[in-house]
Amino acid sequence: MIRTQIQQSDKQSKILKDLSINRRESVASLIRQVIDQFISSGAPNRIGQYQQAISVVGKYEADSPDISVEHDKYLDEGYSS
Repeated sequence: MIRTQIQQSDKQSKILKDLSINRRESVASLIRQVIDQFISSGAPNRIGQYQQAISVVGKYEADSPDISVEHDKYLDEGYSS
């Protein structure tokens, strides 16, 4: 294993110490478990997010051709009625 030094807030430290006592595991073990969970959940898939956003472009129609520019005005009108 590789030793790593981290800094944590007082609140984080207290929670980890309490968990360590309750679970009868070391704080280091708890931190490793959380890191493993984070890694296995994966980082956000930016390419997938961009593809999802692009997939809706042009999919819907609006009554006004300038809605992308004047959206705030139309929202104000809609909420004030």
